[in-house]
Amino acid sequence: MQPKIMMKKKSISASKASLVLFLCQMISALDVPLDSKLLEELSQPPTITQQSPKDYIVDPRENIVIQCEAKGKPPPSFSWTRNGTHFDIDKDTQVTMKPNSGTLVINIMNGGKAEAYEGVYQCTARNERGAAISNNIVIRPSRSPLWTKEKLEPNQVREGDSLVLHCRPPVGLPPPIIFWMDNAFQRLPQSERVSQGLNGDLYFSNVQPEDTREDYICYARFNHTQTIQQKQPISVKVFSMDSLNDTIAANLSETDIYGAKPVMERQPVLLTPTGSTSTKVELRGNVLLLECIAAGLPTPVIRWIKEGGELPANRTFFENFKKTLKIIDVSEADSGNYKCIARNILGSAHHVISVTVKAAPYWITAPRNLVLSPGEDGTLICRANGNPKPNISWLANGVPIAIAPEDPSRKVDGDTIIFSHVQERSSAVYQCNASNEYGYLLANAFVNVLAEPPRILTPPNKLYQVIADSPALLDCAYFGSPKPEIEWFKGVKGSILRGNEYIFHDNGTLEIPVAQKDSTGTYTCVARNELGKIQNEVQLEVKDPTMIIKQPEYKVIQRYGQVSFECIIKHDSTLLPTVIWLKDNDELPDDERFLVGKDNLTIMNVTDKDDGTYTCIVNTTLDSVSASAVLTVVAAPPTPAIIYARPNPPFDLELTGQLERSVELSWIPGDENNSPITNFVIEYEDGLHEPGVWHYQTEVPGTQTTVQLKLSPYVSYSFRVIAVNEIGRSQPSEPSEQYLTKSANPDENPSNVQGIGSEPDNLVITWESLKGFQSNGPGLQYKVSWRQKDVDDEWTSVIVANVSKYIVSGTPTFVPYEIKVQALNDLGYAPEPSEVIGHSGEDLPMVAPGNVQVHVINSTLAKVHWDPVPLKTVRGHLQGYKVYYWKVQSLSRRSRRHVEKKILTFRGNKTFGMLPGLEPYSSYKLNVRVVNGKGEGPASPDKVFKTPEGVPSSPSFLKITNPTLDSLTLEWGSPTRPNGVLTSYILKFQPINNTHELGPLVEIRIPANESSLILKNLNYSTRYKFYFNAQTSVGSGSQITEEAVTVMDEGKMAGILRPAVGAGKAMASRQVDIATQGWFIGLMCAVALLILILLIVCFIRRNKGGKYPVKEKEDAHADPEIQPMKEDDGTFGEYSDAEDHKPLKKGSRTPSDRTVKKEDSDDSLVDYGEGVNGQFNEDGSFIGQYSGKKEKEPAEGNESSEAPSPVNAMNSFV
Repeated sequence: MQPKIMMKKKSISASKASLVLFLCQMISALDVPLDSKLLEELSQPPTITQQSPKDYIVDPRENIVIQCEAKGKPPPSFSWTRNGTHFDIDKDTQVTMKPNSGTLVINIMNGGKAEAYEGVYQCTARNERGAAISNNIVIRPSRSPLWTKEKLEPNQVREGDSLVLHCRPPVGLPPPIIFWMDNAFQRLPQSERVSQGLNGDLYFSNVQPEDTREDYICYARFNHTQTIQQKQPISVKVFSMDSLNDTIAANLSETDIYGAKPVMERQPVLLTPTGSTSTKVELRGNVLLLECIAAGLPTPVIRWIKEGGELPANRTFFENFKKTLKIIDVSEADSGNYKCIARNILGSAHHVISVTVKAAPYWITAPRNLVLSPGEDGTLICRANGNPKPNISWLANGVPIAIAPEDPSRKVDGDTIIFSHVQERSSAVYQCNASNEYGYLLANAFVNVLAEPPRILTPPNKLYQVIADSPALLDCAYFGSPKPEIEWFKGVKGSILRGNEYIFHDNGTLEIPVAQKDSTGTYTCVARNELGKIQNEVQLEVKDPTMIIKQPEYKVIQRYGQVSFECIIKHDSTLLPTVIWLKDNDELPDDERFLVGKDNLTIMNVTDKDDGTYTCIVNTTLDSVSASAVLTVVAAPPTPAIIYARPNPPFDLELTGQLERSVELSWIPGDENNSPITNFVIEYEDGLHEPGVWHYQTEVPGTQTTVQLKLSPYVSYSFRVIAVNEIGRSQPSEPSEQYLTKSANPDENPSNVQGIGSEPDNLVITWESLKGFQSNGPGLQYKVSWRQKDVDDEWTSVIVANVSKYIVSGTPTFVPYEIKVQALNDLGYAPEPSEVIGHSGEDLPMVAPGNVQVHVINSTLAKVHWDPVPLKTVRGHLQGYKVYYWKVQSLSRRSRRHVEKKILTFRGNKTFGMLPGLEPYSSYKLNVRVVNGKGEGPASPDKVFKTPEGVPSSPSFLKITNPTLDSLTLEWGSPTRPNGVLTSYILKFQPINNTHELGPLVEIRIPANESSLILKNLNYSTRYKFYFNAQTSVGSGSQITEEAVTVMDEGKMAGILRPAVGAGKAMASRQVDIATQGWFIGLMCAVALLILILLIVCFIRRNKGGKYPVKEKEDAHADPEIQPMKEDDGTFGEYSDAEDHKPLKKGSRTPSDRTVKKEDSDDSLVDYGEGVNGQFNEDGSFIGQYSGKKEKEPAEGNESSEAPSPVNAMNSFV
């Protein structure tokens, strides 16, 4: 599509080689400075600065405004065409043109009809140097037609079948947004089974009984006219198989065969699109949406692939439960066949969509304005691409160049216009049009031929001031055509400036890199071209730097003393310095104790809170210096004790001078009790809104006993006063008399207004409600207004009361909104509130971070890097990134274990992080996810990395056995954490004499595959201390120690000490072998004899008790969990006499309270034998006659009256 007549492309008359040579010899075009005065004086062809969009949909209820703004010198005049012919606006009373503008206003609100002004409009801006044209602006009024009435039959469907509820919205302009809701205006829940298609229909892959309802309502929202149309409710009734069988049975005779089939599972069938293949054409840069919705039971799962390629990373998203494939910013490379596969357990179905990406024209090189001098050369280049390839045509001043007036300096060569030896009459505006079947591009570019003598734009005699040894920049902004040459002189009659001590910039600026005092003086800038010469003088002054010659010093002062800091400065006599003192980088306290002099700061009556850093800052108009010192306050010498107390409360409160918004309060102070009153606090009570609640009003110095109080309307005030000294606060005074103020409009609006979405499609507007006294009158309400930011929408408003929240539904995901909340009451509105920016609800991020890299720093530390995700895919406030990492296996053991994932969170837009606490010589995996306020995005592909070896842990044990006269046998276990490949073990040992002194240390290196060692040639009856550790290629691990003694003769065994981890102190205490002591041997014999007697008594009592039919009782219970215990798991299988076998139920335990609950068993204890203290398992089985070793649970409580088993007897002594 073209805005004017399409031109036939001229053939290229010159060879490409000669064209390139010509372009290389051209002179650069002039740059015009953005000086407002210069631009007003120079002639310039028109330039379109603002115009309406190409496809302009207007609201038929409002006036139509077609924009066309342009600039030029002289100011351009404007004209319009409509549908290709001249549009005479003077003949239409409904159409006016804005003054000094080309913008049309079509009056619709006073009787005009928008449909009468549909058409294609084009604006032309013209002055004596050329004509610029706008795009073709297609005007169409928006349409939001009503739904056509139709009779909707109820949908009766069998459970498990598929169903499609058709929406068929009215055709509007622009197309409406479709959504489904119920009668309560709640969105219908959607899932993998039930979802809305791109055409607005509601698809059920299979229906369930809960889908039965009578209020499936399709809504069409026309955003342009802010209207919503509603379709008639659709009824759906789902028959389950049981109810269907009952219905059939009730209508058939007994001889009929009936019975509906049960719900049958079905393999997938595509509901949309139909058939096996389809085609789709999309334009470059748009969003490609492909959809597949399938029926089936179980609900099919959709998967997408691209045949012969991969789906584009970072641009591919899945929506509507993966039923919709979305590719943003498509290009020609995205053309191809896309296959959707619907699959469930019974099979699959697929559909292939052949996608072709076309392209409307887009710029490669758009033509740019040329400002040339007479006789210069230049080119206009217009290059565009598209699919199909766009056709390039040129226009001059809005007329096809083939029929435009001839210009001998102009030559058209395809997409290039070449200008040679231009003259002032060559000035014109050229239009380049690139078009194909999918659209067009139109660009205006003027050629402005100017013959101008030099002009210097820098003001004359401008003064520049700099500090010595700093750079000085002297401006000489200029313009001329042809481009002038610039020269600088020092002084009026000085020589031209040259050399390395000066830098000459292309814009005319002279730079002196290091200005000295002798650089001061007058500098002259001269600009000349063939049309003239001009000069300008500027002044440079070089000033002495500001210095602090006496800096403040560190001070220590006693409390209540006086301190002074000096700050003496030296500065240039022509500069006026200002001195500022700071405390801890903040302003000095507003306290009369701080006295600022010309050269010092004095603090009187110093207190502890005066501790800190004091800084002197000296500023001039050219430089700034500072110096700091620290003040430390210490305690003063003790003084005689004085009794201090809080002041007595004020009294005799009086209100005078009552006005609508103010009142004067006075009082008499109470006794200060040896501590001066520092201030009075005034509080008020609002008896109308919050009786009994006192609020802070203000406070005044302790020397003041009257105060003028500001009041709010519609409040019943009572006041009280509290006196304060250094000891504390007095009791409040008695309240004053009440004073009721008149009602008025609210003075303020709600604070803390926020807009934060709780769901992806809503905006929750909250605010802090006004307090009762802030309402200023009865009937407090709030006007809540919102509109989408950066979109030309009107404000939408609602008025609410008694709430501090309002929810806007149906918003796009995470877009900014302008929000304001205004208070109002029965008397009127508060002032116009300020706007705040909020955001609609967030959704989970769409893409994972890419380019995840891991750099292993050492055996326990690694650094991970990743690329940040595009902010537009975060779909919320970026909170940071989470790194999930876990150990896969140890490289030394090659054994997997339970995977425990660890998570590290990195706040903000950080793209790297450290992973501490890794285990050496191990294989790890990690992935990275982006986090917003909604949650985490998808994980990046798992990244595998390995840690290097480290030092091992200590050996798992060290035992010393088989002591002889001159040898010991050492046995050990490998380290629990080798942290690498073990290379060897290191054994060190030394003897210990009777005085606990250590002898010489012997070291032995042992191969890593050994687990024992016999040490020979040792001294008999000698104590040795052993140090044992493992080694990897990295180094030695922590050691384990043990002591042992060789025997004095073969009949005595050495005492073995328990191992201790760590080196410890090289001193050891001697151990006495208790097993060789006579008293201990006698005691053990007595204990053994006592145990034997008890066992005999237990057996006698057990046999006397008889047998108990426990097995029969438990068989009657038929408990399937009863199993004999195994000896290899540390418990006894059973205890029995010679005739019956009663297996103990595995895992049974006696209740801890030793009581029998009623629900545990309905059987009487009499049925189980003579005893009454029998016990039951948790399942009710009797265990009074059984025994078994409990795991970590000693027997306690009441014992059975029957004889204990020998096993229990043994356990009681263990």
